[in-house]
Amino acid sequence: MQQNLFDVKSSLYKRFIQYHKENPMIYHMFKKYTIEAIQSGYKHFGSQMIIEKIRWETGVVAKNDKFKIGNDYASFYSRMFMLEYPHYKDYFRIRCSYADELNLSDF
Repeated sequence: MQQNLFDVKSSLYKRFIQYHKENPMIYHMFKKYTIEAIQSGYKHFGSQMIIEKIRWETGVVAKNDKFKIGNDYASFYSRMFMLEYPHYKDYFRIRCSYADELNLSDF
């Protein structure tokens, strides 16, 4: 049986909310490294690059994840950052994503 798109989107969104609640330090580091990139003069940056920096330059390991830090949620982190810092709403170049309907009130 094939899952419909809404179920997939809802499932990924719910998994991210749970992941974020279990691993708030990842978003703190995501913000830190994004702000560092901004202060270094980068006008645009990639959220996946920030995830890679966290992965390779810190000892953080996400709870309940088979990877040190998974790639599945980079789009959610970029949108969280842009929602929290609306004056940087164009900092990450984004494509359509399941993360597009991210709402900070879910946290």
